[in-house]
Amino acid sequence: MSTTIFQKTDHILDAIGLRCPEPVMMVRLKIRKIASGETLLIKCDDPSTARDIPSFCRFMEHDLIAKQTDTQPFLYVIKKN
Repeated sequence: MSTTIFQKTDHILDAIGLRCPEPVMMVRLKIRKIASGETLLIKCDDPSTARDIPSFCRFMEHDLIAKQTDTQPFLYVIKKN
C-alpha cells in the first residue's frame, strides 16, 4: 500500500458527527496549538466543510495542501504558516 499525504500528517482532528460551525471552530483551536510548518489532518462528514475549511485557510493564511471530498469521511490536510 502506498503512503498518501493523508497518512503522513503531524496531527489529526476527528470532527465526524459535528455540524457547522463546530468543525471549523475545532480546527481553529487545534491549529493554534501546533507549530508553524506542521500539518493537521481533519476528518469530518459535514458537507459545509467543503466551503468552510478552504475559506478558513485563505482567511488565516494557512495552506490547504490536500482535500478529499468525493466520499465520506471528508479529509483535509492543512499546513500551518
